[in-house]
Amino acid sequence: MEKKIVPGICRNCLAYCPILVTVEGGRAVHVTGDPEAPAFDGYSCPKGRALPAQHNDPARLTHCLQRQSDGRFTLIDASLVMDQVAAKVQKVLALHGPRAIAMYRGSGQVSHPSSAPIMGAWLRAIGSRMNFSAASIDKPAEYTSVAMHGNWHAGLQTFETSDTWIMVGANPVIAKSNGGPLNNPGTRLKEAQQRGMQLIVIDPRRTETAKRAAVHLQLRPGTDAVLLAGLIHIILADGLQDSDFVAANAVGLDALRKEVSPYTPEFVSAVSDVPMHQLLTAARMYGRGKRGGVVCSTGPSFSTHSNLTYYLALCLNTLCGRWAREGDIAPNPNVLLPAFQPRAQPFAPYPVVSDRPMRVHGLMENASGVPTAALADEILLDGEGQIKVLLCLGGNPVLAWPDQKKTEAALSKLELLVVLDYRMTATAQFAHYVVPPPLSLELPGTTQMVESLKYYGVSRGYSMPWAQYTPAIADVPVGSDLIEDGAFFFGLAQRMGLQLDWINQRGQGPNLEGPSQTIPLDMSHVPTPEEMIDLACNDARVPLGEVKSHAHGKVYELDVRVLPREPECSAMLQLADPMMLQELRDLHPASAQWKSDSEYPFMLVCRRANNFMNSVGAGLFDLDRGRTHTPAYMHPQDLEAIGISEGALIEVRSRHGVMMARVEADDSLRVGLVSVVHGFGGSSTHAGPDDELHLGSVTRLVGMDERDPISGIPRMSALPIAVKAAVI
Repeated sequence: MEKKIVPGICRNCLAYCPILVTVEGGRAVHVTGDPEAPAFDGYSCPKGRALPAQHNDPARLTHCLQRQSDGRFTLIDASLVMDQVAAKVQKVLALHGPRAIAMYRGSGQVSHPSSAPIMGAWLRAIGSRMNFSAASIDKPAEYTSVAMHGNWHAGLQTFETSDTWIMVGANPVIAKSNGGPLNNPGTRLKEAQQRGMQLIVIDPRRTETAKRAAVHLQLRPGTDAVLLAGLIHIILADGLQDSDFVAANAVGLDALRKEVSPYTPEFVSAVSDVPMHQLLTAARMYGRGKRGGVVCSTGPSFSTHSNLTYYLALCLNTLCGRWAREGDIAPNPNVLLPAFQPRAQPFAPYPVVSDRPMRVHGLMENASGVPTAALADEILLDGEGQIKVLLCLGGNPVLAWPDQKKTEAALSKLELLVVLDYRMTATAQFAHYVVPPPLSLELPGTTQMVESLKYYGVSRGYSMPWAQYTPAIADVPVGSDLIEDGAFFFGLAQRMGLQLDWINQRGQGPNLEGPSQTIPLDMSHVPTPEEMIDLACNDARVPLGEVKSHAHGKVYELDVRVLPREPECSAMLQLADPMMLQELRDLHPASAQWKSDSEYPFMLVCRRANNFMNSVGAGLFDLDRGRTHTPAYMHPQDLEAIGISEGALIEVRSRHGVMMARVEADDSLRVGLVSVVHGFGGSSTHAGPDDELHLGSVTRLVGMDERDPISGIPRMSALPIAVKAAVI
């Protein structure tokens, strides 16, 4: 049997680390990091090393499935699925109009980025704007805050050139989330500290990253916005702001100063439960630095006042002038994106909400997209505009959307649910059709998607001009009937007589680096994955053919410098968005009244794990070692106080619902917290009485009674709960 070792790209998460794949007889059997890949040092994580287990998983679906009237699933040809789905969609369109057809894109699309333009093209072609995604329920404040504050043409100063850095709710040492470099984050952090960088971590848990911090502000969950307002108060009171930068590039300083004046160190310390001397040290350390950045991640996004938290983080960056300056080497330089000349000037703020309302909760389409938190209610609410068809791409709503029971009721009510996924997930169990695609090692790919992360927040993507291409490395399973996601939607379009247009958009909202590119597709020919990559990269700064010539990837020597502000540029960053200042004004008295809840004395907080990408990886022995559940972590003192031993089954109750979990001790937590990885557990409808796969379903605790006014994201962390031993 032929054996070879092939360089490739892991596409399990948005780091896209270079890997070496050992292939025997067309099957991937082993994966390691690639020591020949520049800037990654041979790094790989457990998820990447488990790619062979994922591809060769006995539970992997290799044929499409159709649910029968008795609930059983039977095999069906992919071509027949497209015939039937196209016919059903056309019928719903004729009866109810395009708003009745919706799409939900989960994190599974990370492995198939070249398909997304065709999916979007299909939705546009039928006239539907119901394009929901995980972005509006994961970190929507990343988008809404930029809309209200504005962004910087040249980007944030880079981690690699900074002497101070603040991470809010990020743990890149374990999960390569935004907050730190993607290329071997532990090593990059060590190197930064060796050159003298001062790291400040704001997190209620002493995470693996917090353990390396110069200052760890271990705050009370849900008080992130209060704490950031306090840091701004100290910086302004001490005169540590960059007055020249602010005067030239921002408006609203006096209004912001007025609204943070009540957030004194004494007040913030009392509310956040962070010692006052630590607040002063952190604020002065950051304010006296020369270069750096403040970045937020999932923790504060899931907590209360997430828009305000992200907004204040951007204000801190602006107050201290932490954006790339004239003459700097350009951060996030384009390689497989079009050539771009950054300037030291703002992108202007833009409206955070649109004029396109949802039917529920008073929500609108907004800067984070169509609000996914409203999707279940949009399906359940009868009447004009009701969603009747949902195509779910690489997502698992049963384990991701708030209120699991409502989600399951909504999925059950749909006239048509199509799930594109490689396993029979908790959501796929409700589907009318399950359509499995090839997996990442069976498809070609590039690192362009990671480069484009800069369009969706700050300090995201590669800061260096790195690019890599990988061909398909492994064969699809013998005898399988898989269909690539883009080919599936193209097939629907062919059957419906639609014309699809491929669009390359280079920017966020109205702030584009360059004009969008629209390419009409030849509808007589289903584009291959390779052809879709060519379409996405057809205007790259570095030609795709050149990138392909470096099998292990390359850091390109691109001397792109930040140019000065254009004389005619009138855009300014906004330090005093009215909505955010009103929220800050209202938050102060509300925070002062904070007190513990005797009925729900604990707080649930989210956490990341480095062996899972959301729910992807669950059920693989290489990653879970046979543990079929995700634990609920508690401080040993709390376990002792309530008389529960490690490994016991506990009942976790919120005002909305109940979750069961196995408990484990974790002294990195603050006392009074319960920490759980979101995205796990199983369906309440399909779980058996002795099935531990249903444990740890956090969405059972989360309702829509407390939600963000812009994105609709509910409170999914810093959630008051009660804990007791479960009665078996």
